Amino acid sequence: MNLGAVTAIYKAEMARFFRTLLQSFISPVISTSLYFVVFGSAIGSRMDRVEGVEYAAFIIPGLIMLSVMTQATSNASFAIYFPKFIGTIYEYLSAPISFLEVTLGFVGAAATKALFIGLVILATSFLFVDFTILHPVSMLAFLILTCISFSLLGFIIGIWARNFEQLQLIPLLVITPLVFLGGSFYSISMLPPAWQVVTRFNPVVYLISGFRWSFFGQADVSIGVSLAAIGLFTAICLGIIWLIFRTGWRIRS
Repeated sequence: MNLGAVTAIYKAEMARFFRTLLQSFISPVISTSLYFVVFGSAIGSRMDRVEGVEYAAFIIPGLIMLSVMTQATSNASFAIYFPKFIGTIYEYLSAPISFLEVTLGFVGAAATKALFIGLVILATSFLFVDFTILHPVSMLAFLILTCISFSLLGFIIGIWARNFEQLQLIPLLVITPLVFLGGSFYSISMLPPAWQVVTRFNPVVYLISGFRWSFFGQADVSIGVSLAAIGLFTAICLGIIWLIFRTGWRIRS
């Protein structure tokens, strides 16, 4: 393992993040505040408690997951797409480093950025709602695993994309709708039986459910299933990245 190469890639990506630190944090904080005003105050004040939890508190895990998934995907996809766009990707391909080391550098930086933003949104939530995290260690573990898995997905998207329009296509048209339909602002038990079955085909349901369990001790699916879903998703992404570097798909002329 060439730790020097991993560290160099990681530091370069984090330096780019800190150059735009203010805008990186302000945008999710403002978005979260607006969600709390609209859903937490305006709508939540007219709703009953959801599974014994105040609605404004119930949506916090979903809001965090929404930002973390989109930020992790966007950060990782842009990080690998830009070297491919300007041609410096060939420096990584010709250097004496493996695909795993390249992936660790880029994905590690993207996951760290998403984790920072998730923690900032969590801190912002305390300004609007009074709540207690029942399983803080599990919460942090679910958050880190989600950051890593969706950074891996973003890495794949960045290699797949041929232009900046395609770079934004998957996050906007796939990931965001899946998060909204994955129980971010409601419990899937509130849906009709037929739609509950359909919703369980949404992989994001298992991530949000496990993350919400760490807050309130309640989940739509079992924790074991949620962990298995994250592990399977991460393994699939790693396998796809290995195959990409092995075949040179979309990264070699």
